[in-house]
Amino acid sequence: MENKIDKNYIIGLLLMVLMFTAYSIFYTPSNPTTPEKTEVTSTTKSAPKAVNPILDSTTAAAPEKEIVVENKDIKVTFSSRGGVIKQVALKDYKTYADYIGGKDKAEMVIFDGSKSNLDFEIPTATGALKLSQVNFHTDAVNATVAEGQPLTLVFSTQIQGGTLQKTYTLNDKGFEIQHGISTQGLEAVVRNAPIVLNWENHLQVLENDLNENRKGSQINYFDKEENFEDLGGNSTSNANEEAELPVKWFSFHQKYFTSGIVFENSFFQKAKFNMETPTADESVVKIGTATAEIAYADFIGNKTSFKYYFGPNELKELKAVGYDFQKNLYLGYDIVKPINRYIFVPLFTWVESFVSNYGLLIIVVVLIIKLVLTPLIYKSYMSSAKMRVLAPEINAIKEKVGDDPVKLQQETMKLYQQVGVNPLSGCIPLLLQMPILMSVFFLFPNLVMFRQKEFLWAKDLSTYDNLISWGFNMPILGNHLSLFVVLMTISSLAFTYYNNQNTPDQPGPVDMKKISYIFPVVFMFVLNSFPAALSFYYLVSNLVTIAQQLIVKRFVNEEKILSILENNKRNYHSKPQKKNKFSDFLEKQMQASEEMKRKSEELKKQQKKRN
Repeated sequence: MENKIDKNYIIGLLLMVLMFTAYSIFYTPSNPTTPEKTEVTSTTKSAPKAVNPILDSTTAAAPEKEIVVENKDIKVTFSSRGGVIKQVALKDYKTYADYIGGKDKAEMVIFDGSKSNLDFEIPTATGALKLSQVNFHTDAVNATVAEGQPLTLVFSTQIQGGTLQKTYTLNDKGFEIQHGISTQGLEAVVRNAPIVLNWENHLQVLENDLNENRKGSQINYFDKEENFEDLGGNSTSNANEEAELPVKWFSFHQKYFTSGIVFENSFFQKAKFNMETPTADESVVKIGTATAEIAYADFIGNKTSFKYYFGPNELKELKAVGYDFQKNLYLGYDIVKPINRYIFVPLFTWVESFVSNYGLLIIVVVLIIKLVLTPLIYKSYMSSAKMRVLAPEINAIKEKVGDDPVKLQQETMKLYQQVGVNPLSGCIPLLLQMPILMSVFFLFPNLVMFRQKEFLWAKDLSTYDNLISWGFNMPILGNHLSLFVVLMTISSLAFTYYNNQNTPDQPGPVDMKKISYIFPVVFMFVLNSFPAALSFYYLVSNLVTIAQQLIVKRFVNEEKILSILENNKRNYHSKPQKKNKFSDFLEKQMQASEEMKRKSEELKKQQKKRN
């Protein structure tokens, strides 16, 4: 299923296409160690009042224990009641509210078992047994994972003489949790029916702008035939879906973070997903629900090995999970995805390794990209220069043929053919640059690198800067005006003005020079709620492009170009002319124009005779 794009993306893309089309046509310009098991000390709570009849009484009466284990990146709270993950906090991240509030030691809770639920349901002769109601025994203690020594926690319970065991393993760093379930002697207890995994996740508000949070929250899943599907993205409407094929993994994706589970040695069967937006509750972004079945043979055969991921949408971390889990990082349509994955993400990561100021980082990346594109910019400028020096001859043709558009087109094409100029040659360099602009348009709204990074007046480059704001919503603008977007718009208008001054007027009923000033203004409204990092990138890109063209101009001798073109024209009839595709195109266009003119004149004569 194609990832859905909201209207702002669509408008933005259309504007890019229109701008480039207008300019193109009219301007031509390490080995793992054995996991260790730990001893237990924990918090004690009263046992549940109800005792499941299928459980041994000693197991059912055991007190609840909470164990906290952490590594370099995450802190995980486990509970003996259910042997479940009760909470996961990311140690190096904060919610937007904590960040703006200045909380220095805040940790960001990405999964909260008091609000969400992650449970396995086992079919028995006396009905379904929810493991969240079962008390497990464990000898684990609060611990920090030592470097190079993965730590494993073991939870076990007795069920009518049989044993059910759950294990969790954490490495010294990273956002993954290995989880295994094994059984012994439960064949007579568990019915030959699927085990059900239920995960209800109340996605918490982590970023600025609740509406954008909701649009950026969705359920992703990856099936047996390696199809990537999504549900609820770029929408605030409720949605539900049932997977057509067995599922390898599914995740609850938010703008910059993901919680998910991978079935490492098998597939989830009959997976169903639901995404709901609680419009009356602004403390919750969305409520995602996933229900999936685990085959009885996998469960009894001890083939239930899972991997959880609770972490940021960083390409390196997601890719380490395996099974194409990196698809949780949306990098745009297929046409621009390779550019983002293999060029921009590595480039930004590399520059980040030696540039700590993220505004300066963007400037460095722009300079690198523009330096690489310099040959294209030079070729585009040369094409524009050829058209400028031909402007007097084109104006002379206009005066000669008068108001006959067909004749004007014929004579203009004839001139291009004689001087050896392809007026479309400036389009190719511009079109080759278009995927670059489209790539960053999709990349910045999903790049966690700029989250909560300050630059100038922007406190967080991953959201809009609201230096100019007011206490009510206005149509289109909302309650703010991004200053970076305003500056970007001014630079775009300046760039348009510069181009217009260096581009000869083009024949036609529409003045494209005037129309070209509309696009930057409309684009301002589209980008007003986009990340400040994106509008700053476009601002720097515009300024660098203007500077590039001014520098290139110093190395272009238009008098020399004119001399070469005039010489081509003089030698046009005396030297054999090589046929090329463009020449053929011009010739066919002229022939078509002549034919149209002839038919038009014949039609006029016939009408006169009838009158």
